[in-house]
Amino acid sequence: MKVRVCIIGGGPSGLLLSQLLYLKGIDTVVLEKYSREHVLARIRAGVLEHGFAELMREAQCGERMDREGEIHKGFEIAHDGVLSHVDLHKHSGGNSVLVYGQTELTRDLYEARDRHGGKVVHNAEDVTPHGLTSDKPFVTYRLNGEIVRVDCDYIVGADGFHGISRKSIPKDVLREYEKVYPFGWLGVLSRTKPVSPELIYVNHERGFALCSMRSQVLSRYYIQVPLADKVEDWSDDAFWAELKRRLPEEVAGRLITGASIEKSIAPLRSYVAEPMSYGRLFLAGDAAHIVPPTGARGLNSAASDIYYLYHGLLAHYEHGDDSGLTGYSAKALARIWKAQRFSWWMTMMLHRFPDRLEYEDRLQQTELEYLFSSETAQRLLAENYVGLPF
Repeated sequence: MKVRVCIIGGGPSGLLLSQLLYLKGIDTVVLEKYSREHVLARIRAGVLEHGFAELMREAQCGERMDREGEIHKGFEIAHDGVLSHVDLHKHSGGNSVLVYGQTELTRDLYEARDRHGGKVVHNAEDVTPHGLTSDKPFVTYRLNGEIVRVDCDYIVGADGFHGISRKSIPKDVLREYEKVYPFGWLGVLSRTKPVSPELIYVNHERGFALCSMRSQVLSRYYIQVPLADKVEDWSDDAFWAELKRRLPEEVAGRLITGASIEKSIAPLRSYVAEPMSYGRLFLAGDAAHIVPPTGARGLNSAASDIYYLYHGLLAHYEHGDDSGLTGYSAKALARIWKAQRFSWWMTMMLHRFPDRLEYEDRLQQTELEYLFSSETAQRLLAENYVGLPF
């Protein structure tokens, strides 16, 4: 098989890049380790920056997103038993975010690739990039016992934190930065009406909580738990009882509970790999960086990578201009580190840390008090939350 761009990873990043390049006449193949059903069963983020939403529209995949997505012009932060509103629309110059589940977004991208006859190979095993520093790289994979070779001009690694792409960069080239947080998020998805029309972030002495949603009939809730906890430790009743303890009384009183559709614990970490390119290989999304979900930057950071890669590849094929590809890593990382800073800041401001000094707890309280006493501080939060420019 011969294509211009071989994309490793069939999640939203890889599918979005494939669709965008197709619309410009650049052929690709997407190699995904798991089945489509497995990919679509992943429960992930659902808050999209305005820039990400525009990229979906450019990919001609935004019709259902615009019809069913929830536009949010702000959110609430609960602290000291009260709710304080963050007006994103006011403080960001009229921007907002769109709440639309990653599962639905991925489904839209799959359907678009199907409509256009896109090459998406599922259950591709032993995917291996070769010749990354040559002008003729290629990828091999195993399907149904047969070894298949894909010759290409470029390889894009969008195969997540545990994928092969980043591991293909020599250790003496790659530099990794990581912070592991001493807690996780226990998340529950329920077929219930959301407790609030906007997201509620909760700072509480018992730990962080988040009231989120996927639609008007599908809610997603989280509570901070110790890393030692297991899903089996938490019955539905125990989860709802603990969530109510952390919510302001007025919110807890109107919370609708129900059986969990999905329940999982996600550890929190911050991670960046540099550089994000090596020869003809380019990393994107979780293959290169991970953020705590507190600031809703994970999927959105991947989208910015795709934006830079898409325009770099477009300039190469249409104008013979390689500046976007040679400068990809530096440009992508400049935005990624800003997203890292914002996610770290939100995490530090809203969570309870074991063994933290009382001094640090007072600083956290002061940070929240300052945020809601300063329009400048709220403007900085809003600017980052709706998404920095690509």
